[in-house]
Amino acid sequence: MLSCTMEPRFCETDALGHINNTVVPMWFETARGPIFEVFNPGQDLSKWNVILRKIDVDFIAQIYHGHSVEIRTRIGYVGSSSCVCEHEAWQRGELVAKGTAVMIYFDFAQQCKQEIPSALRAELEKLS
Repeated sequence: MLSCTMEPRFCETDALGHINNTVVPMWFETARGPIFEVFNPGQDLSKWNVILRKIDVDFIAQIYHGHSVEIRTRIGYVGSSSCVCEHEAWQRGELVAKGTAVMIYFDFAQQCKQEIPSALRAELEKLS
């Protein structure tokens, strides 16, 4: 499992005084950084090989400015050409949001998905 800490910024709050719902998917994407590194060491955009198929977020409790948020990320599933990242957001010991992201191993030159090579699959499975 991977973990990173986000510090909510004042500009991420909304009129109701909590973190806006558009922010959490960005935090989850930030938390996928080490997974992008597995797919593409050095994250060279000219060699990029992964696309996002789907994301979902369940908002469980309000998230507030002034308190750190821990994002926990793991690989929940590795298929033949895709993987599912599972995310949880925790603030002050409480689960406040969770979600998933489906990522596809992709050949941009051919514009099609590819089978995940066994070495890459093994690295992803270490993050489950």
